[in-house]
Parts: sequence; C-alpha cells; structure tokens
Amino acid sequence: MPKLVLAYSGGLDTTTAIKWLTVEQGYEVIALNIDVGKSREQPVVESRGLAAGAVKVRVIDAREDFLRYFAFPALAAGAVYQDQYPLATALARPLMAKLLVDVAHEEGAVAVAHGCTGKGNDQVRFDVGIQTLDPSLKIVAPTRENAMPRDYQIAYLRKHGVDIPWGEKGPFSIDENLWGRSAEAGVLEDPWTEPPREAYEWTRDPEEAPATPEYLEIDFEAGLPVRLNGEALGPVPLVERLNDLGGLHGVGRIDHIEDRLVGIKSREIYEAPAAVILHTAHAALEAMTLSKQQLKLKKYIATEYAELIYNGLWFSAHHQDLAAYVASTQRHVTGTIRVRLHRGRAVVVGRKAPRSLYDRGLATYDRGDTYDQSAAVGFINIWGLQTRTQVRTQLLADLPEALRIAMPQQHD
Repeated sequence: MPKLVLAYSGGLDTTTAIKWLTVEQGYEVIALNIDVGKSREQPVVESRGLAAGAVKVRVIDAREDFLRYFAFPALAAGAVYQDQYPLATALARPLMAKLLVDVAHEEGAVAVAHGCTGKGNDQVRFDVGIQTLDPSLKIVAPTRENAMPRDYQIAYLRKHGVDIPWGEKGPFSIDENLWGRSAEAGVLEDPWTEPPREAYEWTRDPEEAPATPEYLEIDFEAGLPVRLNGEALGPVPLVERLNDLGGLHGVGRIDHIEDRLVGIKSREIYEAPAAVILHTAHAALEAMTLSKQQLKLKKYIATEYAELIYNGLWFSAHHQDLAAYVASTQRHVTGTIRVRLHRGRAVVVGRKAPRSLYDRGLATYDRGDTYDQSAAVGFINIWGLQTRTQVRTQLLADLPEALRIAMPQQHD
C-alpha cells in the first residue's frame, strides 16, 4: 500500500479521514500531529489515531519553532491582517506544511493530506506550501473532497469498528495555538449578534476583570521579546505567561469582519492576549528607535507582510525580500516597554531604549533645551519656498479661481 502522511489534530474530521483514506483510498496512513500549543485533543491524539487505523502516530512538539521562526518574525514586521487579526492560524500553516513534507520524505510517502474545507483559507496555505516545497507529492483533502456531517462521520467510524466516545459538538468552530484562538460559525454568523459569553475561553469579560491595573515590563532585543519583568524567558513560557496575564485582564478580544482569500467575508472572534500585548509594546519601541521615513515605509511593509502570510505565500521570494528589510529595521529596536493591563486594554505607559532617537534635550521646553530656535526662521523660509513659488507663478495668475480654492465657501 502507498504511504500517506496526514496532518492529524485528533478531532473528529481528521480521525474520520484516517479511516476514509485507508478504506476508500487504499493508503497506509501515518498520522502526524504538530503541537503548536493549546490543543485540547493533545492528550488523546496517539490513542485515537491508532484506534482509527493509522499505522503510526507521530507527534512533533513545534511550539518553540512556531514562535521563534513564524510568530516572532511576524511580530517584528508588525504584521496584523486588516489591522486586527494577529494571524495565529495563518502563521501555523506554513510550519505544518513544511513538517508534512519533511515527514513524507522520512517515511517514503507518496502523498500528504489535511482536513481543510473547500471554503476556508487553510486549504490554500497547505496546498501552496506543499506544492512549493515538493510538487511531486500528491495532496488529498478528505473534508474538501468527501465532506460528511458529524453524525455521518461517527456512524462511518462505527461501521468500520472505531467506537470512540465523542462529546457533543460545541456551538463554534475553534482553532487554537499559542499565538491565538479563533471562533466562528453558529450564532457568530449573524454579524448583528453580540458574541455570547461562551464564545470566549481565554479572556475574562473586561467588566469582570480586576479593578486594579497590572504593570508589565517587556524587554526586546533586535525586535524580539526576551524578558518579562526582568526575567529572561524563552518564547513558549513568555507567550504563555502573557496569555494568562492578558486573559485575566480581558485583553486581546477581537470581533472582526474579515475578507477571506477565497472571496468570502467572514465574522471571526479572536482571542490573542500575548500577541496584542507584544504588538502594542513592539510598536511603541519602534516609535522611539526608527526614523520617520522608516516608520512610514514599514507601515506599508507590515500590511504587505500580513497579506502575504494570510494568503499562504510564506515560501516565496517576495517573503524573503520583505523579511530582509524587516530584519534590517530591527537592528536598534532594543529596549524596555512598560505596559498597563486594565479591563480589556493594554496601554504603553513607559519606554526606554539605549539607541533611542528621542532626545530630551531637543524635546524639552525647560532648562537644558539644546534646540536652536533661531534656526527655525531659515528652515521655514526654505520649506515654504516651493509653495510660494507655485502660488506666485501659477495660482495668482487667475486670482478669483485661486481665492475660490483657498477660501472657505460663504453661504447666505
């Protein structure tokens, strides 16, 4: 039998896929579980996969790689899709695609599979990533090719001798990893409906969060977070702690109407306490350490970077080029940011950086002012030269029209 490597979550869809790929498609299935954190199915992945007929279940702890090589570079880029979504799910997919291809090579598999639907973005991210890394591998998508309702899936498994006790399906479709949690479907499909309490799991209602604010100090080195409140932490414990602290204070809730790559507008509920806190802090540090021109261009780059990630183009030359620019901008983004968490908000209240472009001697109006105010007259003269020239040679040639343009309209 030909071998196939399936991206396996441990949920009903991919458990059914193991049996369907074996019985209906004739594959020897190797179930690959890629742990990027927060999966509720993690304790039962191996037992469920073997019970469903996988010849092998492999589990890869990819949490640190996910943060270090995917989430943190996106943080340094300032990549937030449509100014709201920190790209948690989108960032995990290229890592999963790469590991699927790597394991397929190790196992001598001729095909790989995933559990994505035909309406979502993830099918594009998986397929494009896999095709880019190894176009010789066949891609099978059981949910896209042979979607079955939940009760049919359970009946199908039982028919083939797999009787796993599945709990009741929750009201939402959930995806989670260390960088964020998403919830969609159910009552959330009505954009007029306020998200119910059960839509959130990681964060408290801001109205029920502690009345006393909490202050954090986050240290960055070359754009990457390395310490929290003076304690050096690796990526996983740092993000886990920020998720806990932010969630306690109701930080990180996002209610977003999102433009999917496949042309659908979708209502998504996100919880991303750590991502929101870190993006807020990182932006504040960049404001101190990047020039006006760098900040202007990087804002555009951040949008392009987020679109690239969202659209499944991680493995592209365009990404390499953008990443090189971002890395260059981060050379001096080192310093400490103090953040206040309070009832749903993360607010920067202090910042310092050894190579800050903020010069108090230039900014102050008190003693110690080093700014030469007498130079302002000459600067203003040069700055206004082009405007004065154009007005004199062009606009004043047609004075009534110039006045009409320049003066506010009068009404009786």
